Amino acid sequence: MKITRMLLTGFTVLLVLGLVNFYIGIHLWFLLTDWQPGLSPAVYWTLFAIVAFAYPIAMIPWPQVVKPLARMFKVIGSYYLACMEFALIMLPLTDIVYGVLGLAHVDRSAFTAEAGITLVALLAVFLLWGSRNAWSTIVRRHELRIDKSIGTSVPLTVAVASDLHLGNIVGNRHLRKMVKEINAMQPDLILLAGDVLDDSIEPFMRNGMSRQLRELKARHGVFAVLGNHEYYGGSIPEYVRVMDSIGIKVLQDEVVEAAGVYIVGRKDKTAESMEPEGRLSVASLLAGLDPTKPVIMMDHQPTGFETAAKAGVDVLLSGHTHRGQIAPNHWITRRLFELDWGYLLKEKLHVVVSSGYGTWGPPIRLASRSELIRLELMLDGSKAYSHELVPAQTIMI
Repeated sequence: MKITRMLLTGFTVLLVLGLVNFYIGIHLWFLLTDWQPGLSPAVYWTLFAIVAFAYPIAMIPWPQVVKPLARMFKVIGSYYLACMEFALIMLPLTDIVYGVLGLAHVDRSAFTAEAGITLVALLAVFLLWGSRNAWSTIVRRHELRIDKSIGTSVPLTVAVASDLHLGNIVGNRHLRKMVKEINAMQPDLILLAGDVLDDSIEPFMRNGMSRQLRELKARHGVFAVLGNHEYYGGSIPEYVRVMDSIGIKVLQDEVVEAAGVYIVGRKDKTAESMEPEGRLSVASLLAGLDPTKPVIMMDHQPTGFETAAKAGVDVLLSGHTHRGQIAPNHWITRRLFELDWGYLLKEKLHVVVSSGYGTWGPPIRLASRSELIRLELMLDGSKAYSHELVPAQTIMI
């Protein structure tokens, strides 16, 4: 039954993708033949199909000898996904304008070249501006006041990064920038809130990205949780082992105490469908903890705010949404999640959802930015601790 459902889903996705690309392809065909009469339909549709389906083609588990070609297909396919979304917004508007001109008995053929040039120019602006938003990172600062004490009047600085999506698109260059930005904060804690990997662990290993992550420096440790893309990649044990070897603890339904606070790391919600045991409830994770100590929880997907608030979580950190990554997708994520980006105070729970550092698919962002989060946790107390190096202690596994 499960296999049948997967096959049906796959067929539906390919059918929709095929219809969408035919709609885009036929418009591009009319434009190109207006510019270049005599263009071969067979050549055009073959090349268009390769580009249009480059991303799903690249996701096939090809043998090692073909993987360099598959990587090229993934890059091409990623940018095409951005072009496809642009086309799905602009082409219907163009069709409406052409329809109105037809009703007004205006010769539309005279406007084909002008319309094409305008669309190409707008696409270029879209890609350039979107690339700038994807690769130019901003640091967002949140000052959170928590009515609990860790025996210090010094704010606790926590650097947060989510959705790095390290792989064939987001690589060492962007990763080095992240490490430099985070280390400049001189944080007490560094928290990676899921989707460190894009999917496959192969480019992460091949390009030695763990060597860059090893350079992250925090007084009281670096911790991470799994995102849905680590589950999709299917190499969680290897990933956890590599991260552990560079001093980054991946918390899988685990709690550690560091810098006087509890760090709770939940398995991603994907575990509920991909692992027989699912994941533990928030109440189970927090059972037996000292309620007078602050609790910071990482849960990759921003859900269950009310449950977390009632359980006694003080700060909930999530990512996943990318804030839609490319407008107008942010209108969709805004309706899917109680909070798809930014800050929310729910009872005494501080919720921070990041739009993420990297990108999925095209390295393009519109109405969204590549970001890192700097938290300043203002806690009651008087004893300074920030220069004391205290190793994290595992509370529960």
